[in-house]
Amino acid sequence: MEAFFEWFRVLYDTTGINLPFLYDSYDRGRMLDGFLTTVQLSVICLFFSVIIGIIGAWLQGSAFTWTRRIVNGYIQLFRNTPPLVQLYFFYFAIGTLLPKVETDWGGQAPMLGSFAWAVISLSFFAGAFNVEIFRSGIEAVPKSTVEAAEALGFTRLQIYMDITLPLAFRVCLPALNNNLVNLVKTTTLAYAIAVPEMLYEANQIWSDNVNVTEMMIFLLIAYFVLVGILVWAMNSWERKLKIPGYG
Repeated sequence: MEAFFEWFRVLYDTTGINLPFLYDSYDRGRMLDGFLTTVQLSVICLFFSVIIGIIGAWLQGSAFTWTRRIVNGYIQLFRNTPPLVQLYFFYFAIGTLLPKVETDWGGQAPMLGSFAWAVISLSFFAGAFNVEIFRSGIEAVPKSTVEAAEALGFTRLQIYMDITLPLAFRVCLPALNNNLVNLVKTTTLAYAIAVPEMLYEANQIWSDNVNVTEMMIFLLIAYFVLVGILVWAMNSWERKLKIPGYG
């Protein structure tokens, strides 16, 4: 393996193409940490945004007017403002209002770090779109199906979890896939609050080595592969869940 890494050092010496994260162990460690942070951030945000979408879509059908208004207000707020502004709002506005915690060395640190705020902000951002996506799927479920469940004595929550949501999920999966793919790409905004994800670590490397072109090409390819894997997995899942009459 060392011979493989050393080849890239020779490539740099002979052609000037500088990829230090391949031949330098320190930069390689930084880039690997950035990649793992990107994957971790993406997976956590994907999970919470879907949960928000499922809960929000259910609350939109609430019998209480104020519940529906609050959900609709949340949707409008997060759909109609830029995600970077939302990220800054959570990190700088909300974060500064929270109490500080004492560190091991006697100092003061924010209660929540930049990674946590990135998860919160991006999850709420994507969740607002997911609420509408799930709502569109729910509306596509035939009313007769819901009425049949009501006639059998199912509660509203039972109807939603056992009947409406599984059918709606199949209908809205293509739109949900698109939103989740966009969410993974949007995680690069976490760079703005110093989350050490892939773009942040790449910036550190090109600042040290002045190899912006090589690092940007690598980032483009890396995200293409990462998002491509997600698209392939979601498309496979979509094909397996298809049933006649429900998409």
